[in-house]
Amino acid sequence: MTSVHAPSSPPGAALPRQHLPDGEEFLMWPPCLQSHGYRIVDQLFATRTIHRGRGQPFRRGAEIGIDIPVGGQRLSLGQFMDGNNVSGLLVIRGDELVLECYGLGLRAEERWSTMSTVKSMTAMLVGAALGEGSIKSIDDPVVRYLPALRGSFYEGVTVRHLLTMSSGVTWSEDYGDRNSDVNRYSRSLAAKVPGGVLALMCGLQRAHPPGSAWCYNTGDTYLLGALLCAASGRTLADTMSNCIWQPCGMEFDAYYTLESDGGTEIGGSRAGMTLRDMGRFAQLVMNDGMHDGLRVLPAGWVEAAATPAHALPAGGAMSASRRALGLVAYGYSWWLDGSGGMWAMGHCGQRIYVNRAERLAVVQLAVYPEPRYASAHEPDRDARLRALVDELRRSA
Repeated sequence: MTSVHAPSSPPGAALPRQHLPDGEEFLMWPPCLQSHGYRIVDQLFATRTIHRGRGQPFRRGAEIGIDIPVGGQRLSLGQFMDGNNVSGLLVIRGDELVLECYGLGLRAEERWSTMSTVKSMTAMLVGAALGEGSIKSIDDPVVRYLPALRGSFYEGVTVRHLLTMSSGVTWSEDYGDRNSDVNRYSRSLAAKVPGGVLALMCGLQRAHPPGSAWCYNTGDTYLLGALLCAASGRTLADTMSNCIWQPCGMEFDAYYTLESDGGTEIGGSRAGMTLRDMGRFAQLVMNDGMHDGLRVLPAGWVEAAATPAHALPAGGAMSASRRALGLVAYGYSWWLDGSGGMWAMGHCGQRIYVNRAERLAVVQLAVYPEPRYASAHEPDRDARLRALVDELRRSA
């Protein structure tokens, strides 16, 4: 807590102060803390700014009117927003923004936690690194760029394996288990331990030969971001700013979370961005890495990212959401459905959908309750989101 000591007040006087949510519990917050905490991540963790571009305005089309078929009834947009606990919803069709709606008190200029949707964004920077030559091949060994991993079970792992969540190391992505690997990682971030995440990754064991099995691993994308920094000699925030944020005319500064004060960016979770700028990123992917006639990402990189690398197993991380959204495969840090859709997925309701063939992009920011806070009467929010996407596709 922080407080202000007024000169006229005696020592120890009860003064106004602001309580912040416990960052160590970040992945386990109830929805009431999520709706506050996701907009103040930069007050809880160390961060580094992704500098904005020239603020190029969207081309705005006529606002769409839509209702969503769910369980034999049709939900209005407002009912969808309320039922899905939505703080931000944005739809781009073709080259036009056709819906931009805010809830839960979120304002257009406020940044919201991306959660793991930033994994898919960081993966796009690998294409930029290949284009500039700082990475020679995605089949390069990880230890070529991160020699600190020599002697760990990341020896034999390649950049491709990190991109496709197939490093083969053991990892538990169970948000409800306080002792899971992902929660140990999260507590290290909250404590701002220098080198803490890298030490955690070096201590992991091997479950499968590299490349042989898919296992969702937030730590893999941390290493991918650290590798990009080592290869380019720049911070990850500067790379995102130089390669995407500024060329695409992003309107607001964003930020990456850091593993410690002044430390390495966390490439795979809890960055902070505005809804509109996340929409601009989705539009870049929808346009095959082009923005206003400028090639921002190398030709063919988005197509490579959208090519299935691994079929998704029946269980494991986000399995209920995967079923509801129809996700069947994983590419270069993008989830893929069976109808041409690419999905960036984030904890507790952060979703980006891109369908390049149909020229449609949808961004949802939300607060889904963790299972321990969900009642028996909770709706299937991802099924509702899928119904919204399908209705948008039908009405094109």
